[in-house]
Amino acid sequence: MVRYFITRSLWEQVPRDHRESEPALRRRQIVTVVVTLLGAGVLGVLLRLEEGSATFVLVSLGLALLWTVGAFASGPLHLGRIEVRQVLERPVLQPFLLGAGLAAVFVVGALIVREIEPLAEQVRGVLGYADQGSLPVLVVITAVNGIAEELFFRGAAYAAITRHPVVWTTVAYTVATAATGNIMLSFAAVLLGVLVGLQRRASGGILAPIITHITWSLTMLFALPAIFGV
Repeated sequence: MVRYFITRSLWEQVPRDHRESEPALRRRQIVTVVVTLLGAGVLGVLLRLEEGSATFVLVSLGLALLWTVGAFASGPLHLGRIEVRQVLERPVLQPFLLGAGLAAVFVVGALIVREIEPLAEQVRGVLGYADQGSLPVLVVITAVNGIAEELFFRGAAYAAITRHPVVWTTVAYTVATAATGNIMLSFAAVLLGVLVGLQRRASGGILAPIITHITWSLTMLFALPAIFGV
């Protein structure tokens, strides 16, 4: 049962015809590169702002808007399907369970990291803004950014890359995250990037990556402050 779940969710690719003409693919690639460069610039501004400030929140939402606009401007995006009992259906429960499973792995890891002070400080640096704002606002920002990142990295960028897209979108997502200078965030980006990349390849769409990403990130938003006493 577990093997069936894993292979259908992460490995076996469902039939799809998402082929694009050469001009359409070239347009998608150009838009993706331009938006990536703009996103790097916005991220650079974001890193110079005080975490939790009103400006920080606005720029974070602006970056999410940039990823989203860039994703839709690049070309068509597909929700994707997976095979369940020989029927193709939208992936909802499966990516939720994968996101929860990944969160459980991170919770166990956090209990270990908490005892290693240099790494624990890295995590507290990520969580520093969590006690500075309204929880509903933080939930909205976390969810919006997760959706926007998947629309762009597993939507536009994945479709723009013709060879090894799981690898290269994971690299791109990790590099963007590494710009924060936080080792633990970068490590999380690698694991999350591989998981949602495999979902994108198997399902042919962005729905499964989005559900897994926001399930994982929202769980971490509530769990990590409790573990690290932030």
